[in-house]
Amino acid sequence: MNFKKALAIAGTLLVILSTTTPASAGPRKVNKKQLLTENTALQSRIDSLKQELGNYQKQLNAADSINQELTRAFEASKKHKPFSIVVPKVYTENTSDSLLDLWYVHNQVKQFKFDPNIGKNHLQSNIPDSVYIKRLKDMNIFFQLPYNDIVKDYLISYSEKRKKGMAKIMGLCEYYMPYFEEIFHNAGVPQEIKALAIVESALNPTAVSWANAKGTWQFLYNTAKAYDLHIDSFVDERFDPIKSAGAAAEYLKDAYKIFGDWNLAIASYNCGAGNIQKAIKKAGSRKFWDIWPYLPEETRGYVPALIGVMYAMHYHNEYGIEPVAIQMPAQTDTFKINKKLHFKQISEMVGISIEDLKKYNPQYIHEIIPGNDREYILRMPHKYTNAFIEKEDTIYKHKAAELFDPLTIKKIVEMPKEEGKITYTVKKGDCLGTIAAKYKNVTVEKIKKWNKLKSDNLSIGQKLIIHTSGVVKKETTKSTSGSKTNSSSSGSKSSNSGSSNQPKKNSAAGAKGHTTYTVKEGDSFYSIAKNYPGVSAENIMDYNKRTSTNLRPGEVLKIPKF
Repeated sequence: MNFKKALAIAGTLLVILSTTTPASAGPRKVNKKQLLTENTALQSRIDSLKQELGNYQKQLNAADSINQELTRAFEASKKHKPFSIVVPKVYTENTSDSLLDLWYVHNQVKQFKFDPNIGKNHLQSNIPDSVYIKRLKDMNIFFQLPYNDIVKDYLISYSEKRKKGMAKIMGLCEYYMPYFEEIFHNAGVPQEIKALAIVESALNPTAVSWANAKGTWQFLYNTAKAYDLHIDSFVDERFDPIKSAGAAAEYLKDAYKIFGDWNLAIASYNCGAGNIQKAIKKAGSRKFWDIWPYLPEETRGYVPALIGVMYAMHYHNEYGIEPVAIQMPAQTDTFKINKKLHFKQISEMVGISIEDLKKYNPQYIHEIIPGNDREYILRMPHKYTNAFIEKEDTIYKHKAAELFDPLTIKKIVEMPKEEGKITYTVKKGDCLGTIAAKYKNVTVEKIKKWNKLKSDNLSIGQKLIIHTSGVVKKETTKSTSGSKTNSSSSGSKSSNSGSSNQPKKNSAAGAKGHTTYTVKEGDSFYSIAKNYPGVSAENIMDYNKRTSTNLRPGEVLKIPKF
């Protein structure tokens, strides 16, 4: 516990009281007896404050002693383990106060973002180039780690210029990376790519970018839906770091099948497969550094940034980067929920705080698990498991009428829904105001932010990204013929905008006929697409004019032929 601020305030008050007497308050007629009485009362207050101050000082000394002991224990236990940081797994009530909470660290690293401009800075270091080259070679990473001035800038940035941020990031890695390792291993994706989550969001499960990409893995709406992440008025599985890691692994695996190169697959995660294909065509090569000049500006630093992060994590000891010790979340249990359930019901009946429920289950936007629609999961620390099991039937009934008031549910359902983005082509007579007026919940300011416009000036033929609820105002429907709803725009995006376009070899518009497929129990667009080489989940959705990923057993889908 930290009493230093309290001690400073108390000490100041004590000085003031000790040097102040009733006589100093100005001319006042008092007799000797009154003055003695007041002085006695003041002395009593000073003695009482001194005693309380002494108690606080003892507690502070005890806390400092615990901190010193923990520091010694941590230093003795640390070993050089790339991507895995050794921190205590068991905490007592005394030691936990001196560790940083996982969620506190998330707030501290919000500014630890990928900066595409680092590669232009030509940073200087005392380390010779020969050392960097040898260290990169010794890392023995799955894909080529070239050395040039751009890569060097990112190596220096993450290992020397951003040491405090890296220390906190490495503390977070102890919690997240074991999950990501298992997911990537099962998907057949090189486990080292798990560090991409650091470049994307600094491991923040609730991160939201300027382009509305969300979660640890920064998925945009269309790509998330294509990779079976459920999104509706109550749930956004992009905020579930574990579920979205699975989608990221599948995306990267698909991208590798298309490009046959992990550098290109990783780059496509930033700017979309369309931009990679364009760059390959212009360069006449499929090598990353050959197509590098033709990539969107933000993407040019994306792969080098990943290399810089992996380098800093691997050689953190050489740079004196000590991982921040983090109070790890408790062991959790997972429950399958098949009924409507509110966090308040769980909290009031089981004793877990709503804040903790939100930390373990960030995908539930309004603190409601809509289990009536489909099966969902609930994660809770192990210590609450028995209470939840014992009271489960009662929990669902607790304040149900109040918490699931039809009017409240109706308001949530009717909230503007995110349906992805469209690409609007500027026509003669257009201005930002008239374009914004065509769509619900779109403003001039939003269009400028989405497209990084510094002025209101537009040119005919210019492409604008519009993030819309999917609803076009009726009176202007005809005037939007220049835009393609749910377009897989190949326009570039910022590095933190997340996965842009799903990797795909073909456009549904170019299909040469189709075959049919009858949906079975457990099918998804992605699992169906796996049965048809050259066809992606998005191809099938586009060809069938589907905006939702929900499928019903028995329905017939058209599978495009290319």
